[in-house]
Amino acid sequence: MNKFEAVILFSPDLSNPIIKKEEDSFNKIIETLKGKILEKENWGLRDLSYAINNYKKAFYKYYQIEILGSEIKSIKKTLTQNEKILRHLFVKVDEHQKLPTKMSNNEEK
Repeated sequence: MNKFEAVILFSPDLSNPIIKKEEDSFNKIIETLKGKILEKENWGLRDLSYAINNYKKAFYKYYQIEILGSEIKSIKKTLTQNEKILRHLFVKVDEHQKLPTKMSNNEEK
């Protein structure tokens, strides 16, 4: 199992229940591929550096994941097809950083 850190940007038009449903869907994808989510953080609604699909803000979600590296390609394909997700990024790491991260919302610390 490899260690990955992922950031997913959700559309700012989504309500909290819909974002929760999308998060559950992502969790299910990881579990189906024999991976596990170790930790996650809500970074909240933040400004984007540049407009993506005419949006200037997005909801940021951060995950620490353990999964086989060969499965990342299929996860990316699934996330790319989801219209509610603006962007996603997976980074392979040797060790996960300690939480809470500097990006974390103050209310969740």
